[in-house]
Amino acid sequence: MIVIPVKEGENIERALKRFKRKFEKTGVVKELRGRQAFTKPSVERRAEIKKAIYIENLLRQDD
Repeated sequence: MIVIPVKEGENIERALKRFKRKFEKTGVVKELRGRQAFTKPSVERRAEIKKAIYIENLLRQDD
């Protein structure tokens, strides 16, 4: 459960924005969208490898 302490005199929009940011970091929505349709393990593995290659290329560019 996400708890957002609201300080005295704090704007409700700011507290709501903090809540939304915290909620997004938990990854609940991303997981729900992923569960809506079945993806084959081979497709998941291919996407994983593609992401790893992309990150590796980014790290090589920095060096």
